[in-house]
Amino acid sequence: FSLAAAMPRDATTTKAALTEPRTIEATVHLHKRVFSTAFKKKAPRAVKAIKEFASKAMGTKYVRVEGDLNRFVWHKGVRNVPYRVRVRMERKRQAEKKKQDKFGEMYTVVSLVETDSFKGLKTQLVAEAEVEA
Repeated sequence: FSLAAAMPRDATTTKAALTEPRTIEATVHLHKRVFSTAFKKKAPRAVKAIKEFASKAMGTKYVRVEGDLNRFVWHKGVRNVPYRVRVRMERKRQAEKKKQDKFGEMYTVVSLVETDSFKGLKTQLVAEAEVEA
C-alpha cells in the first residue's frame, strides 16, 4: 500500500508531522494479507495485518484495535474473514509516562467505518470537525 500517493506532498510527511495528532480513513484489503494462511489462523492474522497497516500508515509502534472492528473481523468465524474493511486511524498523544518511554509519544486507535460498498473509496485525511462529531 502507498499512503504517499494518496496524501498531498507538503509538510505532512516530515518527521515533525509524525508527532501531530491526525485522523486518516482507509480501506484495508484483508484478503491479500491472509490469503495463504491456515484456516484456524485467518482471523488472528487479519487483526495483526490491520495493526501492521495502521502502524506503517501512522508511524507509531503502539496500535489499539477497537472492539467493534475486532467483532467485524471475527463475525463470520475464524476461517471466513471479510475481504475488505474500511478503518479510521487516529494518531493520539500518549498520556502515561511509562507507555511514552516504551512506545514513543504517539499511539494509534483503529476503529471500524461502516460502508455499503468499497467502490471508489480512497484514502483520505479526515477533518477535525468530523472526528469530534
